[in-house]
Amino acid sequence: MTTANTRPRAGRREWAGLALLGLPTFLVSMDFSVLYVAVPHLTAALTPSGVQQLWIVDIYGFLIAGFLVTMGTIGDRIGRKKLLLIGGAVFGTASVAAAFSTSPEMLIAGRALLGVAGAAVMPSVLALVTGMFTDQKQRGRALAIYLTCFMGGTTLGPLVGGVLLEYFWWGSVFLVAVPGIVLLLVFGPSLLPDQRAPQPGELDPVSVLLSLAAILPFVYGLKELARNGWEWLPAAALASGIAVGAAFVQRQRRLPHPLLDLRMFGDRTFSSALTLFFVTALVGTGTLLLVTLHLQNVTGLTPLEAGLLLLVPNVLMIIGNLTTPPLANRIRPAYLIAGGLLVAGAGYMIFTLADPTSGPETIFIAMCVVMLGTAPLAALCNHLAMGTVPPEKAGSGASIVQTTTEFGLGLGIATLGTAVYRGNVEGALGTLPPGAADAARESIDRAIDAAGRLPAAQSADLLAAARDAFTSGVQVVGIVSAVFYVGLAVLALQAFRHVRNSHGDDDTTNKKADPVPEATEA
Repeated sequence: MTTANTRPRAGRREWAGLALLGLPTFLVSMDFSVLYVAVPHLTAALTPSGVQQLWIVDIYGFLIAGFLVTMGTIGDRIGRKKLLLIGGAVFGTASVAAAFSTSPEMLIAGRALLGVAGAAVMPSVLALVTGMFTDQKQRGRALAIYLTCFMGGTTLGPLVGGVLLEYFWWGSVFLVAVPGIVLLLVFGPSLLPDQRAPQPGELDPVSVLLSLAAILPFVYGLKELARNGWEWLPAAALASGIAVGAAFVQRQRRLPHPLLDLRMFGDRTFSSALTLFFVTALVGTGTLLLVTLHLQNVTGLTPLEAGLLLLVPNVLMIIGNLTTPPLANRIRPAYLIAGGLLVAGAGYMIFTLADPTSGPETIFIAMCVVMLGTAPLAALCNHLAMGTVPPEKAGSGASIVQTTTEFGLGLGIATLGTAVYRGNVEGALGTLPPGAADAARESIDRAIDAAGRLPAAQSADLLAAARDAFTSGVQVVGIVSAVFYVGLAVLALQAFRHVRNSHGDDDTTNKKADPVPEATEA
């Protein structure tokens, strides 16, 4: 009988395919953060309103989250390679359209199309990687590399954007995706396997509509309420999303071939991994946005300088991600993940030491600690989650994992920092002209832009107040994030304590638990 550790080992073709799949993974995840350093530049060029500026950043993650479940199920039916190539082609086209946008509305539309295409790419990649590497040891290494590409794209986005903005216009941050997509479309048809579910069943259009009608209003309402406080329209959207979501769940329970197989959530390992993914994505990406804005608007770094400063924490995260599987040979996943989360929580507490008049050193040290501590979770949780999913449900399972992550990326704890900023800056706006005061309330970028058009004394006062208020937001986010991470560490200890390491340190509470794979060479 073939067991998990005696399945056929992947060869050169599979590892070459993994290298190719790393390109769209990196590019789709990079589009979450590459705009962070470009926001001041596109604000000057396109003059979006504060709401338009937020939607330029947010709509990408919203639509990825909204379409992932549908796209993962479509991939199971039409083939994951086919869906990946279609999504890649649309992603490249939308990147060009976004790069040459001439208005905020055009850029928002381009980012929306990028989100739909990204939703087709991400579950296809994860399902293909899981199917290509059936040997547990190789699969663990492959998923660690996949996660390195995903997290690397998100965290290296500001550096890539900073380098491009040093020499080119803001639209160049989108064009950087085009060469990688061309390589995917040229080599993907011959290099990647065609995977699909053997008996997928019919796609239920009603379920597709219900999933979109649940996810999109829910995310919009939650984001707007967190950002602006109580308003009837976001509250109604949130309530509508919850109500439609309940109807969606009830329909999935009745269908013989549901769009979302709810039985997956009954597995403790799967559901706990999703919780960890969601909270760390919510905290991590939101923090990265605040950090890049703080480095530029408070400490005065250029986009390139900010990107270079964040390079070291990003490299530490990648090193930690790739070296976690060897550690898992000796240490149980529960202890590795929980220990890393506690280290990251300590890093978030360092944010409370940030000062608006000091340099970037405090932020730099905090990010180094946070990235290093997050690495074990990034390296192990994908394997733990996907290891519970049946092969024929790989696309759906991957879409659930990605949806959870994208929800966190799209929502972001940055809204908390924005709320603190607005509350603290309000007291300094009473003597300003109405236009400058309104701009300062919307964001620190617009506050600095408005300060440049004021008399010297008012400009200095506004700059000082905006930087103090924004730093206060960073400090509050640091405290809240640290509390979240301590709670996640406790969850990891409880949820994964039955999972043994690859040297056979087993637990009688769950003899069927798969081992965490060893780090072996291809």
